[in-house]
Amino acid sequence: MDLENELTLLREELARVARRAQAAEDHHAIVNLQNSYGFYVDKSQWDQVADLFTDDATLEINARGRFEGGQRIRDYMHHFGPPEYGVLMNHIQLQPVVHVGEDGLTGKCRCRALIQVGRLGGEALWGEAIYENEYAKQDGVWKIRTLRAFQTFYTPFDKGWNKEVLPLMTAFPDFPPDALTEGYPTFPEHFVPPFHYGNPVTGRA
Repeated sequence: MDLENELTLLREELARVARRAQAAEDHHAIVNLQNSYGFYVDKSQWDQVADLFTDDATLEINARGRFEGGQRIRDYMHHFGPPEYGVLMNHIQLQPVVHVGEDGLTGKCRCRALIQVGRLGGEALWGEAIYENEYAKQDGVWKIRTLRAFQTFYTPFDKGWNKEVLPLMTAFPDFPPDALTEGYPTFPEHFVPPFHYGNPVTGRA
């Protein structure tokens, strides 16, 4: 092999390594972005939450409807009100499965939230949701473009899911969405939110 061909192969290999390194960095950035969402929601930092979204983003949580655009998402978040004494809203982000697009500018993630919500002296709930989200890289910064959270269950903490579960949460009567969300079964019914990816071994959907 002459020197020119060897240099060409080395350049190609270096380019492949650089792409893989960038994809790994993007993977971590998306995970950190999603985890940051959970931490901000936990403490009712609604503007911090809204700043994580693109201007053209959409948000659908449970069956409360779809909210379209950054300002509508900000308004949705503020609908929950300011931080209050005795209010708990933990949304613990778990099990991220991330895929970065070939273009390096888009990505998808499936993860779950373990939820603790309630009020001191009032109700207290355990809950869970599955997220299927999409992300966009804008000016080198990853943001949430689509957030879709599927309610799995909510249950009173002192009873548990073996005794009582709440129905699917639907639209707020005082804060209508831009579009309705189609309902779906929740626990104890069997329902699997659609995967954005195929089986990592077989490739089957």
